[in-house]
Amino acid sequence: MAMKKTWLDKLNETKEPKIKRIDIDFADIPAGSNMFIATPKIIDKYIQEIGVGKRIDTKTLRKDLAIAHNADYTCPVTAGIFLRIVAEANYEKLQQGKNVEEITPFWRAIEPNSVLAKKLTFGQDFLLQQIEKERVNENC
Repeated sequence: MAMKKTWLDKLNETKEPKIKRIDIDFADIPAGSNMFIATPKIIDKYIQEIGVGKRIDTKTLRKDLAIAHNADYTCPVTAGIFLRIVAEANYEKLQQGKNVEEITPFWRAIEPNSVLAKKLTFGQDFLLQQIEKERVNENC
């Protein structure tokens, strides 16, 4: 039996982004739109660009990625899944001994009270702690 993939395995999978024209209304995307389907690596790279103490909501992340990849929208389903992969994989890096400064600051893109935050294996407290640390450091 094959071993279950770790979150880091999922983050590092070789996947190609796609743009798909959708035929029917899907979530907040009207039929006929070009929908960008990102990859975990693209989401990871985007989050790495968010400055210390700054926060980005998922809607902004999706809008920015769509614009950057010449699409009308970014898929909300895969964006959420890939955001979780980024968070879980980078938390795994912490568990393996990396310092917080060496990982992707996923807490800048996940609302602590969101549905996604509640699904994280490590809970919401870590997000809240990191957001508070950055807020304190910003005010120094």
